[in-house]
Amino acid sequence: MARPPMDQRRRRMMDQRKKIVAVSIFHLHMLQMLSMMMMFLCAMMIVYRQRRVIRRTCRLGWGDKVFDRINERAVKMNRMVWIDDAAAINNVGMDRRAFSKLCDMISTHGKLRELSNVGIDEMVASFLNVLAHDENDGVVGRQLDLCGESSSSGSNSAVMHFNAVLCAVLRLHDILYKKPEPIRENCSDENWKWFKNCLGALDRAYIQVTVPVEDWPRYRTRSNEIATTVLGVCSHDMQFIYVLAGWEGSAADYRVLRNAISRKNGLKVPKGYYYLCNAYYNNCEGFLGPYRGQQYNSNYWRQDRQPTTPQEFFNMKHSSARNVIERAFDLLKGRWRILGSRSSYSIEIQVRIVLACSLLHNHIIREMPVDSQESIPFSNISEGQELEGDHITHLETSDAWNEWRDNLARETFDKWRASRHES
Repeated sequence: MARPPMDQRRRRMMDQRKKIVAVSIFHLHMLQMLSMMMMFLCAMMIVYRQRRVIRRTCRLGWGDKVFDRINERAVKMNRMVWIDDAAAINNVGMDRRAFSKLCDMISTHGKLRELSNVGIDEMVASFLNVLAHDENDGVVGRQLDLCGESSSSGSNSAVMHFNAVLCAVLRLHDILYKKPEPIRENCSDENWKWFKNCLGALDRAYIQVTVPVEDWPRYRTRSNEIATTVLGVCSHDMQFIYVLAGWEGSAADYRVLRNAISRKNGLKVPKGYYYLCNAYYNNCEGFLGPYRGQQYNSNYWRQDRQPTTPQEFFNMKHSSARNVIERAFDLLKGRWRILGSRSSYSIEIQVRIVLACSLLHNHIIREMPVDSQESIPFSNISEGQELEGDHITHLETSDAWNEWRDNLARETFDKWRASRHES
């Protein structure tokens, strides 16, 4: 069969190429049209949302001054936090750097999102101001003009913002609670070097709460206050390791501690390590108490008195080291005034507030080199790490633990006397 002429084959190839090019151009035009349609739809959605916001703000009474309101809030926020560190510490309890980092953590790890067109920094500032000054959250909300709403609805929105930030702060517990770190052999701190493998100190504090009248007997403390018992455990640098709040004020200290170590996510004390505790707790494995019947008050030893027995020396050093938890509680209550008096919140919210304040306490210690209330430089602060091994699950006194304390008392007393003779 004869082959078609060369010109005819070329024409066919050219026709095929033209068809391919035409189809490709058609497809490109279609893609461009689809892209333009998608961009148009996105633009329409943005316009629609903006119109909804404007309509909503108009219903809330902002009218044509919506942007003026936002600007006013920015000015108030600047005066409250951003103008200088002194204003920030006075209003939100921390300097600008610590506040900015807290907002980032709350947004990233606390999963807080803007609500009702209010920025995260505004919500956090309002929340901290309530804690620091024991202000009514509705009052603070109106001070910042967070929503521009009427009195009742504005107060409701402020409460919603407060609860949202509270939940976000509590989500930071894995980040902000200190991991326990034992005292090492080379420790040079005069208060702590005697207690190798000690993780810190614990004590209980009372926080006044508001509960129904029928619950008053259970929450009444020995000093006749209506309060919740708070178990606090802190490290040598005053960072909280564990906090348990919510127990009635009448609950025995031993009972609260026993509950803490039995909880699934409770206080973990690996065997071989221990915390310092006062005489209200039994001296048992994991919890080293002082000698009863011996002088213990640290003020007694500041009057040029010297211990004459291992037991007295042990109590003197034990008191000096364990004092860190008392200072931590004093600093906590001094910084967050909401903990110093009864509030109108439910007992559940009050317990969460206590936990949130302890987390914020740690954040401030880490981010502010010098504490504004105690003027204590916090240097060489480490994050600690999880300690492996079996944990203590029961509070039982034993002859072995008492003997271990006796040996520790004699050993430290002998070292102290030897150092005095050398000097």
